[in-house]
Amino acid sequence: MNTTKHILHTASLKNNCPICYTTNGLEITFAQEEIENWYSVKNQKEILETIYCQNCNNTIYPVNWNENIEKTFSYHKKQAIPRSSQLRLKKIAYLILIGLTIAILLTFYLVSLV
Repeated sequence: MNTTKHILHTASLKNNCPICYTTNGLEITFAQEEIENWYSVKNQKEILETIYCQNCNNTIYPVNWNENIEKTFSYHKKQAIPRSSQLRLKKIAYLILIGLTIAILLTFYLVSLV
């Protein structure tokens, strides 16, 4: 099973970092994980959001956010459009389903001849 993280939206913020108080290091990222196995691919419904300060190399957790960061977060969250979380089957899954259907139909046909 492979897990891939797809970035939906990323932006540099001009807000003050609550840890180091600089105004040019914050970056917000919205991502969505995709789980892939041998027969299907499915995106997770949850959107992972992080605010990271490039200057002090810290992740800024919601506990440390101020009102300006919350407003900026709400604005950028609207721009992060999630991918569909619908299950997508791969070619091998379709081949297996078609093969099983043919085997079941052939079995019913041979049983009805007897």
